[in-house]
Amino acid sequence: MTTFPRIAAVTMTAAALALAGCASHREAPEQPAPSRSAGEVTSDAALTAKVKTAIASATGLGNAYNINVNSYRGVVQLNGFVESQDKIQRAAEVAREVEGVRSVENNLRVRPSS
Repeated sequence: MTTFPRIAAVTMTAAALALAGCASHREAPEQPAPSRSAGEVTSDAALTAKVKTAIASATGLGNAYNINVNSYRGVVQLNGFVESQDKIQRAAEVAREVEGVRSVENNLRVRPSS
């Protein structure tokens, strides 16, 4: 007879856990990011490479390896640290001149002096 209360307790616990899991799904789900086709992913990768190359070969930018470039559907994002405000502006100008760039999000910062 002691088996029945244990089975009942285990069953009730399992049911409570299952209902708790269902309750969490009732909340509004987050909207997933729009997926990109293979062509768009390839195009974004090519655009990133073009912008990185343009920045690396631009005069006056110095160590371009401190600038990270990401692209998503023609929007280019620049992240990292450079030596001056002039270089922040120059990197954005160079990126905007690359064919296929729709806009530039410039998140570059002047490197703090040590």
